[in-house]
Amino acid sequence: MALLSFPRFLSPSFSSNPKARPSLCCTSSIMSVKKMKAAGSGAGNKDAAAILWYKHDLRVDDHPGIVAASMHRTLVPLYIFDPRILSRFPDDMLELLLFALKDLKSSLREQGSNLMIRFGTAESIIEGLVKEVKATNIFTEEEVEFGLWRMVEGVKETLDTISFAEGTPKLAIWNRPFYVMKSLKELPKSYDEFKKMKLPTMPPLPPQVLPKGDMSLSWGTLPTLEDLKKFMDDNAGTLGNRWASIEKDSATSELRKDQAATLSTVVQGLREEKFNGIGNSQSDSSLKKIQRKRPVKSAFVTQYGNIVGGGTSLVLNALAAYLRYPEGTSRDEWQEVHEKLRAAETREGASFGALFGSALLLGIISRRRVYYEAIEYEKERNAGIISHFGCSAKMVAAAADTVCSMEWYTLLALKSKAASLGGSSVRIWRWNGYLIHYTQSGDEGPALLLVHGFGAFWSHYRDNIHNIAEGGNRVWALTLLGFGESEKPNIVYTEVVWAKLLRDFIIEVVGEPVHLVGNSIGGYLVAIVACLWPALAKSVILLNSAGNVIPGYSGARHSDVRQTSGAAWLGARFLSLFLRLNLRKIVRSCYPIRSDRADEWLIQEMLRASYDPGVVVVLESIFSFDLSVPLNYLLQGFEKRVLVLQGMKDPISDSKSRLDMLREHCEGIIIRELDAGHCPHDEKPEEVNSIIQEWVDTLESEALTTSSRR
Repeated sequence: MALLSFPRFLSPSFSSNPKARPSLCCTSSIMSVKKMKAAGSGAGNKDAAAILWYKHDLRVDDHPGIVAASMHRTLVPLYIFDPRILSRFPDDMLELLLFALKDLKSSLREQGSNLMIRFGTAESIIEGLVKEVKATNIFTEEEVEFGLWRMVEGVKETLDTISFAEGTPKLAIWNRPFYVMKSLKELPKSYDEFKKMKLPTMPPLPPQVLPKGDMSLSWGTLPTLEDLKKFMDDNAGTLGNRWASIEKDSATSELRKDQAATLSTVVQGLREEKFNGIGNSQSDSSLKKIQRKRPVKSAFVTQYGNIVGGGTSLVLNALAAYLRYPEGTSRDEWQEVHEKLRAAETREGASFGALFGSALLLGIISRRRVYYEAIEYEKERNAGIISHFGCSAKMVAAAADTVCSMEWYTLLALKSKAASLGGSSVRIWRWNGYLIHYTQSGDEGPALLLVHGFGAFWSHYRDNIHNIAEGGNRVWALTLLGFGESEKPNIVYTEVVWAKLLRDFIIEVVGEPVHLVGNSIGGYLVAIVACLWPALAKSVILLNSAGNVIPGYSGARHSDVRQTSGAAWLGARFLSLFLRLNLRKIVRSCYPIRSDRADEWLIQEMLRASYDPGVVVVLESIFSFDLSVPLNYLLQGFEKRVLVLQGMKDPISDSKSRLDMLREHCEGIIIRELDAGHCPHDEKPEEVNSIIQEWVDTLESEALTTSSRR
């Protein structure tokens, strides 16, 4: 038995007001379903055509956009294979996408409609279709990711240039509210305060009757997976991807073989297996054990067969099997779900995200449908009764907790987009299905990536980002998975998980090599990136970095694959309580020269994050960190391209002894001693900014000189 943590704090009851269901909206700029219905049925619009633009909402079930668009006499459901959308998916997700679209097309046909398939950029495709069918409304889901939000804005700008007798086409953006809440203005920053609101959840929308589609249109056909991959290859230039030579799936092409072999035995994950959608990937050995002939109604439709997919009905059937795991079953397809569940349960409750996360990401099933089915099963199990503070089935808790957590971080991301800190706007990037917060400053010049330490976030560089950018640079800073306002999923966290995240951020967001800057554990992470993927790093700047120096390190050390333990589970909970009670004292000790920099804002931001769902899982990683690969080994090959800025009054380490070891065993390293503590960039920002600026200018000038001589 497991406590159903979210429902026991947030009422599992559903809103009983049917009128409230379609009228909820989360931001003032987003049209509620009620308003969209009015727009669709208003004067001059009733007989006009509408377009329903699908992106990651690939279902008919519980679909607010369909509710709004149903007021039009003619509706054209549309899916666009836009490279900007497809580039976010690995091969198994592309395969899952095709299965979902096939099912969606079939579901729409059953209602006398169809799904139009187009290839190209959303702006040009929608412009052409709007003119062809004289559409006055284009319905699409709200975007939280910066790249996709910018794409939607591009479509909006394109529509503003179109006008015809039926009216000027408008983009109607909808969302799928999970909680009964009037607007995001009501959302507190702290999850602790959010729980106290005890908001009821919204039930799924009832089935809708779709308007008939115009069968005279050219609807297009779905591609094969091979055709889709070829389309992606042909459009690589559209994505501005200059990293074709850097294989994200393998580090060995960028490493000396001895380094690759060493790291692969020391750190979990350097086998470089891909993450399968959302959640941890399963090992090859685990998959081999459960591979067999698939049942007729199997929801594991992809080649690897380790994530739930297909259409909505298949996913719902798999969900029913997942929730009923403790009961056992004689049904073949349910037995298959149970076997995959056991293989994916790397820690308690992790199997739901690992199995169903990709289906949720594509919108094959909605979060509130998952929550509704989980609560309904819990009522069924308990003769119609569910207690806010009672115990629930383990799998019910896993499903409900996962979707509630996802919803919290989505709401947090939506609210953060409208906020700024010192002129830094918050952007959202999705990595392996998880929401990552970042910011960017500067329009030209060399690229720098700033990486924070354990327990911090991108805004810990609050007085570095803009100042360094004003020196003629472009600066990115991100919040790592598990910290700040970034998502904190139920996975096993390792230093390599974070290193992979940095690698992908450089490739997908920055798009060119960067000067890597890291504080504390962030310094160790950027050293891993520089070692494994040196083509991504121009230089490495370490600010009181974590990691050791081991003379004569041969790479002969080994470490077991990290797993969770009862001791780590208990230790993380005690550590969480200890940190909350002693946070001010701990943070201020890291600022021995300027204690005023350990201000209330910084402490409150850290406290806020300490109450987020999933934070205890992150703290468990402290008990399994493996920093045994030393810095002198990781930084081999970066001679004269490593700058160490060391606060000499760091309470966490012996700075003098540390620097002596670095000087002796790291060839060509540059060291600057600072009168500061553990966070010199925040305690002495002016001094640190000046040194970093000078360092980057010097290296860039040398690189330009070398290039001109060739």
